[in-house]
Amino acid sequence: MQLPEHGANSARLYHTIGLPVPEKVFDFSENCNPAGLPRSIEAAWPDLISKLMNYPDPEGEPFKSAAAAYHGVDPQRVLAGNGAAELLSLLARRYRKKRVVLIDPTFSEYRATLEANEAEIVSVQAEEADGFMLPVEKILTALPGADAVYLCTPNNPTGLLPTFEELLTVIESAEKCSAEVVLDEAFIDFADEEKSFISHLQKYPHVIVVRSMTKMYTIPGIRLGYLVANPDIITSIKQQAPHWHINGLAAEIGVLCLKEEAYREQAVRHAEIERLKMSEFLLLRGCQVVDSEANYLVFQPAQEAGKLYHYLLARGFVLRHSENFRGMDGRWLRVGMKSTAMMEQLREEMAVWFAGQ
Repeated sequence: MQLPEHGANSARLYHTIGLPVPEKVFDFSENCNPAGLPRSIEAAWPDLISKLMNYPDPEGEPFKSAAAAYHGVDPQRVLAGNGAAELLSLLARRYRKKRVVLIDPTFSEYRATLEANEAEIVSVQAEEADGFMLPVEKILTALPGADAVYLCTPNNPTGLLPTFEELLTVIESAEKCSAEVVLDEAFIDFADEEKSFISHLQKYPHVIVVRSMTKMYTIPGIRLGYLVANPDIITSIKQQAPHWHINGLAAEIGVLCLKEEAYREQAVRHAEIERLKMSEFLLLRGCQVVDSEANYLVFQPAQEAGKLYHYLLARGFVLRHSENFRGMDGRWLRVGMKSTAMMEQLREEMAVWFAGQ
């Protein structure tokens, strides 16, 4: 039975498995900020609706300039996208029939979009025995002859964030091999914005940073993300994008989101507090837990993960399976950090299961 490739959309998951949908479903398989939309978006909604009657700016303005200002870079270094998913598809076209290094386990869209563009994928496996730490030496061995390497920072699903020194080792080695480096920073704002690589891009013109607005600001339905890179790379990628690919509502909403400093700070604190509570709960019950820096964590129960997964599903609690994460192969589960009340309900239900084992 093929489980869905991504988290979220719990109704589809229940349909695939053949389970009736419980009266209440708590979805921990997706990783959006549990605080919900910033209030500034709700307050601006009557004005935002008027944007529906106008064609959007083809560059994604005013969001493009707002994102550039947020990071202190020239707007020519920014490309807005219809979600990070579109940007990953555009990048995959850039590497069509080329050689790309991927480090597993990681986000499945890299492989899916690259395979659709007939890229030659070189797989490097982060080892479970090493806690899935970035296998720097293996990456360096795979780089010669490669056109690009993708790094997820912090990684999805593990939440691990490589050190700056580890990143530099890979980035500088890739430069010597004439390979580009794609850094997916979709969750970096939950870790520490100061750890973003964007401020170093001028020195490393072969690095491309992908950012998502979805997770931090809880706007998965509007689709908004952006790339930051060398202007020549931005120009080349943009040529592959359709005209008006950023809708006007998204461009305006993105500007409002980037102004939400207190909202972001609260989200980072909440994720850190809930990760710590969840980690302690799981460790006390004999689970292996990866030390995540994102708003989710992965764990391996001492018992069979699939049994816990299905037990929770039947009771309306949806975790993220790891069937399509290479090297995890269903033995691990990922849980997104939700509201304090939801996290407590999940732990109560899990405690019942663990007690019965």
